Amino acid sequence: MSDLQDRIKDVIEKEPVTLFMKGTPQFVMCGNSDRALRALREAGAPVTAVDVLPDPSIRQELQELSGWPTIPQVFVGGELIGGADITQELAETGELEKKLEEKLGTDYKSKAEEKTISVV
Repeated sequence: MSDLQDRIKDVIEKEPVTLFMKGTPQFVMCGNSDRALRALREAGAPVTAVDVLPDPSIRQELQELSGWPTIPQVFVGGELIGGADITQELAETGELEKKLEEKLGTDYKSKAEEKTISVV
């Protein structure tokens, strides 16, 4: 496993909710990343965002780790939830909040902050 893959895995395992996206929450560079971020915000999730655009190897290493081919990718409690479509569908049915409560505890909204970190 590469150093970059180790750093990506570390973020996925340590952060409650990780969103690998194109851009940042303050400057979203992709419609699908925006949809996933909005769904997470509406559910009150604490979001740690990782911008995949600075280095193409981030996407490559992430894809190898997750087996998921597209960006964005949402992880909750270390588990891959999916991309924008799945995250949005889960939010619309109320399943996203249930998943967040199951993985993070019923008080997860009290810790709802957004931050952006770099893995490179």
